[in-house]
Parts: sequence; structure tokens; C-alpha cells
Amino acid sequence: MATGPTTDRPRWLSIPAAASWVSLSAKTIRRRIAAGDLRAYRCGKTIRVKTDDLEAMMRPVPSAKDW
Repeated sequence: MATGPTTDRPRWLSIPAAASWVSLSAKTIRRRIAAGDLRAYRCGKTIRVKTDDLEAMMRPVPSAKDW
């Protein structure tokens, strides 16, 4: 019986869980959604965010080596 790889990473997160996942406030997550920087999905009355979209929102910070 073959199954896909198992990970501890959830696929969908609520706004408070997404905020905790990336160490931001829920208010910041809501702002990023409103600005269009982060895609969100409605599931009934709740709003969910994909962990892949959270990771895609992050940008590397340039260092002195990048110059």
C-alpha cells in the first residue's frame, strides 16, 4: 500500500494559526490579505490560508554578501 509522504505541516490554517505559524499578529495577516499580498479562502464562515501561500509571501532579506 503506497501512500504519499507524511509531513507535520498542515495544508490549511485559520488566520490565528497562520499568524502563529509565521510569528506575526492576526491583524497583520488580515492586512496582507486585504492588500492582496496573501491569498485567503473562505470555508463556510471561516477564512483559511494555505501554508504554501504563507511561505511564498516571505522574501529574503539582502545581506552584505548580496551586493
